[in-house]
Amino acid sequence: MSGPRAPAGSTNSTGPTGAAGATGPTGPTGAIVAEVIRSGFETVCFEMATYVSRTATTPILNQSNERNATILDAAGRLAALSVGIPQFMLSSTLPVRLALDFFGDELAPGDVIVANDPYNGGGHLPDFNVFAPVFDDRGELLVIASIQCHHGDTGGALAGGYNVFATDIWSEGTRYPLLKIIDRGVERRDVVLTMRANNRLDGFIGDLRAQIGAAQLGVRRLGEIASEHGADVVRAAIDHTIGEARRRFSAAIDEWPDGTYEADVYVDADPAGNPDIHVHVAVTVAGDRLVVDFAGSDDRPHINAWSTYGNTRGNTIAQLASMVDPTIPKNEGFFDCIDLRVPEGTCVNPPVGKPVSAGTHHPGVEVSDAIAIAMSQIIPERCAPQTYKYGAPRQMWGDLDPRTGRPFFDHGGEVNAGWVNGVRGVDGWGALAASNGNLIKASAELNEVLFPHFLRGRAYRTDSAGAGEWRGACGSHFVKEVRTPTYVNQYVVNRIHTHPGIAGGRNGAPDRVVLAAGTDHEVEVAPTVARHLLATGEQLVYDFGGGGGWGDPFLRDPAAVLDDVWDEYVSIEGAARDYGVAITGSLEAMDLAIDHETTARLRSARPGAARG
Repeated sequence: MSGPRAPAGSTNSTGPTGAAGATGPTGPTGAIVAEVIRSGFETVCFEMATYVSRTATTPILNQSNERNATILDAAGRLAALSVGIPQFMLSSTLPVRLALDFFGDELAPGDVIVANDPYNGGGHLPDFNVFAPVFDDRGELLVIASIQCHHGDTGGALAGGYNVFATDIWSEGTRYPLLKIIDRGVERRDVVLTMRANNRLDGFIGDLRAQIGAAQLGVRRLGEIASEHGADVVRAAIDHTIGEARRRFSAAIDEWPDGTYEADVYVDADPAGNPDIHVHVAVTVAGDRLVVDFAGSDDRPHINAWSTYGNTRGNTIAQLASMVDPTIPKNEGFFDCIDLRVPEGTCVNPPVGKPVSAGTHHPGVEVSDAIAIAMSQIIPERCAPQTYKYGAPRQMWGDLDPRTGRPFFDHGGEVNAGWVNGVRGVDGWGALAASNGNLIKASAELNEVLFPHFLRGRAYRTDSAGAGEWRGACGSHFVKEVRTPTYVNQYVVNRIHTHPGIAGGRNGAPDRVVLAAGTDHEVEVAPTVARHLLATGEQLVYDFGGGGGWGDPFLRDPAAVLDDVWDEYVSIEGAARDYGVAITGSLEAMDLAIDHETTARLRSARPGAARG
């Protein structure tokens, strides 16, 4: 594709973009210098992202780290990125290409541009991309420094950026396809005023200025690299690094057996309650190239579950990149090896105007799940769904924090703990799915300082992990008690179609959310609530689902199952039921032990079970 949006019609293609130039630097550059420049670029990206975390004004950025940075070349090709949220990292190219086409020669040193339009390459409205051009000493465009962040509000009919009841994009918030917020080094006061007027949060402009500062920092650092090595050497190094990624990824593909591998994945329901949102993928291995085709995915025009082309593209590449050598540079070379076909009008490439706030999550992450399941037919040892089952992030807000006398808005910065899959050789571990990248869980103490809530619990749930030869990680039991009347927005999935296991591993446990838990008016969210009022002292209880397992659970080492019972990841009953391992004794008496005779009988009696 040549522009920021996939072409109309039934096929969208991601192939070689821009002039690739030389496949490798020659003469004085050399592969070593190219690697030095690539490492320098990645360091600049890391510094840009860290700058945002240290200067942003709201918890979603200065605590949970929902940001990351990329560097693109003058053709809009992805040249380098930092550790961050994979879908973020891989969706930054299309808005930049729109700017290159739209502004052309009007771009100048000192410019900074902001964009958040899902229909020009982004994911959803809360994801603001801020980027700035870097010119060489001849005045020619060299690279672009980009920093993308998730913001807590976008205007529109419902606070929080997730109007799950919206029937179109305009109801969700304000679209900014491209705005020069800094013009030749001078802030556009009219643009800042307009953006401030279209956002509810006091901290929005502070967060936006943190992004601007990060982009400007990136420009300075990249200018220093160009001064040290020379612009032509930098260009050759970019060509070399992209070519190296292309060569190594295509070599990995060439080792896979040719054929077509299909998978079907479902979302329980969209926010409007339409059931079983369907994502179908056919991955064709043809020599050293892939065809990834989403034909057959849900095309019901009335649904409210839409992943934009840019979001689908990012999730596709992120999942595939997780299956190959992690030392391969993550850049445009990956895109060059894939023919991506996403029929317009399906849930993974909506017609312009459809609402997409929740769709960046669902069916967005199901794109990754479908690819993992399809590819598990040929490389199961490299496959695990890397995704999460948010529905949409929870928002809680109120008119009066009794401690400050001011309104408050909680973006759910303590994030989650759930859906982490096991992989071959390693149990699911930690609290956050890999696709959440650099996100962290803000501490309970900090959350309670910022907002009028108490966090009463967020412990792992016993027996919530998908059983497997290597089990998934447990989900968590999260309890938040409000100290003042508080409104809640919540969309829940993973209640029916749960996080998948791989290679015979079992799915993780489902999610469940209850509002005003324990009262005579408690409500289970199924699938959506908006502006639901909790009275002072009432609780939101969220049971997050577990990750899927990998491999036959009856092949799991009984000693590992015993360890899981000691750790309360698995109950004594679950050990027998899910793993065929009999455990005697009790945690209370501290005398747990394996009953080897009964274990052998349980495992041998299971129809079709592998013996172990």
